[in-house]
Amino acid sequence: MTSPTFKLLVIKSHRMQELQQFYETLGCEFVEEQHGRGPLHLAAEIGEAIFEIYPLPDETSPVDTTTRLGFSVPDLDGVVDKLKTGQSEIVTAVKETAWGKRAVVRDPDGRSVELYQQ
Repeated sequence: MTSPTFKLLVIKSHRMQELQQFYETLGCEFVEEQHGRGPLHLAAEIGEAIFEIYPLPDETSPVDTTTRLGFSVPDLDGVVDKLKTGQSEIVTAVKETAWGKRAVVRDPDGRSVELYQQ
């Protein structure tokens, strides 16, 4: 039996533009999309998968900050430096770990994002 291939991740937010800027710092390239009568949202291809940012349906809808994401980037130190100047929270500074060079940051909604050196 072959393992499945990851194809889609959707996060929802009240701060779509801030999230777009944050994830573009990691190297994501977003385009605006709308499927039928659905909401306008952002989509980026990451390998064979699609990463989408959708608006939450209303201002009272809570943001899920328990989702933890992980990305491999070509220049971890450079990305973390850019995130620092953008006032992003650096949870764990860049360091060597059993999984390679790694840092943990928070996106504008408060999700933990693990970053690894490619």
